[in-house]
Amino acid sequence: MAEYDLTSKIAPHLDRHLVFPLLEFLQEKQLYPDDQILKSKIDLLSKTNMVDYAMDIHKSLYRTEDVPQEMTDRRVEVVARLKSLEEMAAPLISFLQNPSLVQELRSDKQYNLQMLNDRYQIGPNQIEALYQYAKFQFECGNYSGAADFLYQYRTFCTNSERSLSALWGKLAAEILMQNWDIALEELNRLKEIIDSKNFASPLNQLQNRTWLMHWSLFIFFNHENGRNGIIDLFFQERYLNAIQTNAHHLLRYLATAVVVNKRRRNMLKELIKVIQQEQYAYKDPITEFLECLYVNYDFEGAQQKLVECEKVILNDPFLGKQVQEGNFVTVPLRDEFLENARLFIFETYCRIHQCIDIRMLAEKLSMSYDEAERWIVNLVKNAKLDAKIDSTSGTVVMGTNHTNVRANYREYKAVVHANICVGK
Repeated sequence: MAEYDLTSKIAPHLDRHLVFPLLEFLQEKQLYPDDQILKSKIDLLSKTNMVDYAMDIHKSLYRTEDVPQEMTDRRVEVVARLKSLEEMAAPLISFLQNPSLVQELRSDKQYNLQMLNDRYQIGPNQIEALYQYAKFQFECGNYSGAADFLYQYRTFCTNSERSLSALWGKLAAEILMQNWDIALEELNRLKEIIDSKNFASPLNQLQNRTWLMHWSLFIFFNHENGRNGIIDLFFQERYLNAIQTNAHHLLRYLATAVVVNKRRRNMLKELIKVIQQEQYAYKDPITEFLECLYVNYDFEGAQQKLVECEKVILNDPFLGKQVQEGNFVTVPLRDEFLENARLFIFETYCRIHQCIDIRMLAEKLSMSYDEAERWIVNLVKNAKLDAKIDSTSGTVVMGTNHTNVRANYREYKAVVHANICVGK
């Protein structure tokens, strides 16, 4: 299912460190040759300070204990630069590690800067060194240290652009440490700045929103309230515009979130509308499943797409997360998606057909007649369908409040028939 892999579309909108978890997932799933993944990792690492990691991958890729001289030289350079930055930032770091001194800080940045300069001879050069040191630590893969230093840097920074850059770095570090609660707080803080800041151009603001949505995927598909969060964010007009302008592939994740979130069924109609609008720019089995079911009323097509949906989910780094339960490994989102998708199919089927043969449904569901009857009773109850089960005739008879859906279906068939006639 490499044809549906979105890594090449998503990676350009991520910090290079955030691409590593995606490559790890792809390597585990063996969607691509192992050598190809390892070469991609080395290419990413070449632009970071994670030289030891790059050396290990090089040894694994080329099955040798030798590494290129340029890697060895690069390691010496990184160690020297790290030591230099540490010395430059040492006065401020020493201050921040002393709790009694930190108590002297106030919410007023200008006061803090003046106080540091007057009492401790810590000026702009040391504050800038703290930022550079934090950034260097991040590039070395020390995400915990980087997160702490970037947080502290922002308490002194008066440059809005540099402060925004530090917040992006802090968010990336929290994501890579899988601190989902803190990462969500940073995401919301970043969103507030992006929405209120006066950017040099609308295009720049659009790019920041696009980045934010891509980075948010790590959080929303790991945080306990993430499925509500992604729906709330992606359906906001300005963010939905960003998706429709230059990130159509994000529809996969929005569609998945709507399908698995039973409490947000009210967004289904709006989602279908967007999928229809963007069908020529982007489609995959997940969006096509919804289109088959709610636009074309093609139940066989929907069931076929559902098989493909499962494969897409299992091979997607954000959707295919595995969970160990005893001796079993499950993919919770896959299970929820299939359960809700099948419910969608039969709810829609029940709303279109006035009389449904239970035995026919039992055959399609690979159930006994009694099992199918109980399943239908629960379906009618949970979906609040106006229906009665006639045990004598073995049918489900739908009420009259579904005439609008049946009318839509008849109208759709009439349009299709008219198009066929015109084609003749």
